[in-house]
Amino acid sequence: MNETLDVIIVGAGSAGLAALREVRKRTQRFVIINDGPWGTICARVGCMPSKTLIEAANAFHRRGTFEEFGIRGADQLTPDIPAVLRRVRRLRDDFVASTVKTTEELGKRAISGRARLLAPNRLEVNGVELRAHKIIIATGSRPVVPTSWNSLGKRLLTTDTLFEQDTLPARMAVVGMGPIGVEMAQALSRLGIKVAAFSGSQTVAGLTDPQVIAVATDLLGREFPLHLGEKAELSAVSDGVQVHAGSTEVVVDSVLAALGRRPNIDNLGLETLGIPLDQRGMPPVNPSTMQVADLPIFMAGDANDQAPLLHEVADEGYIAGINATRSTSTCFTRRIPLAIVFSDPDIAVVGSRFQALDHAKTLVGEVHFDRQGRARAGQRNKGIQRLYADAGSGRLLGAEMCAPAGEHMAHLLALAIDRSLTVQELLRLPFYHPVLEEGLRTALRTLAAQLPTVSESDLTMCGAFNTEALD
Repeated sequence: MNETLDVIIVGAGSAGLAALREVRKRTQRFVIINDGPWGTICARVGCMPSKTLIEAANAFHRRGTFEEFGIRGADQLTPDIPAVLRRVRRLRDDFVASTVKTTEELGKRAISGRARLLAPNRLEVNGVELRAHKIIIATGSRPVVPTSWNSLGKRLLTTDTLFEQDTLPARMAVVGMGPIGVEMAQALSRLGIKVAAFSGSQTVAGLTDPQVIAVATDLLGREFPLHLGEKAELSAVSDGVQVHAGSTEVVVDSVLAALGRRPNIDNLGLETLGIPLDQRGMPPVNPSTMQVADLPIFMAGDANDQAPLLHEVADEGYIAGINATRSTSTCFTRRIPLAIVFSDPDIAVVGSRFQALDHAKTLVGEVHFDRQGRARAGQRNKGIQRLYADAGSGRLLGAEMCAPAGEHMAHLLALAIDRSLTVQELLRLPFYHPVLEEGLRTALRTLAAQLPTVSESDLTMCGAFNTEALD
């Protein structure tokens, strides 16, 4: 092709599609290249199929509360694992179809093949050299799997292969207790599979607050064996896979590797850009512009390994798409950090993490949900929420939690942090009764008690009723 395009997008995942949307508004002189299946990681093997499995697992697990509610016959319920997985795939296929529609209409401007950079404005795909004024790299990521584990064959699963199984075995190990590992270990256990979970770290799900970690690990450990702090080694044995970690040894039928994801930058030709790469082979990427150094190259989504979360990935694609069609790059202010793990209770981190705070200048407020009224009514009374505020101004800085309705309260807190609200300003908001958010109010009140009183007549200074039914 002799034509010089305005933009080439490499990768048709969430970031690539977000970039495509912006590029198409400004030029028709573009192509998008994708290696492998079209359709985003989120739709095919990530956010959506995993949440579909979690919903089935939680629905079945809910039977354990029926007797207390006065509902009999729960012991007659059984999970049909093949049917569960068929539903996961059916919904997954619908989600994938909706993302594929975006590129199906592009015709020759959508190219299947593996691209390799030749220079900052040139690349090769399928033996053809293409040129462009700007290039966007959005090649996504893949599961991390130690090379030696590949010898386990079909007994080794990742989220790329888990949802393709016709059924699941009776015994499974989940190695890695990051967000994906926590979600899948709990879901598999709740579907009646005998799960053993392992992590070389002492923390889980990206938490950094020791008190929240302690509650989360205690609650998860009540559902399945949780082995933390020792690296897991795998070996094939006659009746399955042996997992060895410290003094623990278990034999399972298969292993789910949940060790995170690795950017797809191998053999991409980044070394041809003429700039230093770090020890991982990654170039410098400006998070406010997505620009690689001062080159006409932009890198967005999982490929840059900065914030592999869908809303962040979509923002990065948006930023890259806009800047790739402008003569000069625009800096964008990024959103308040927000990460949610769809465990039960929800695990969430909002704003500044505990470990990043200056603890000499930070106040902490907390609530335990064991005795919270609405939580008790719904048999969801477990978990903890910890809020962090600036000791001088009372401004909310962040939160970590393992709490019922945590996914919703995390969004409320993200809004509060984004608007620089203080503890007192948050307490001036209405809290309906009875709701789980009244637990959040309790945590805010413990913070307010540590701050100077703003006004004797301020309604927010009213104390708690000290009555479970009202607080």
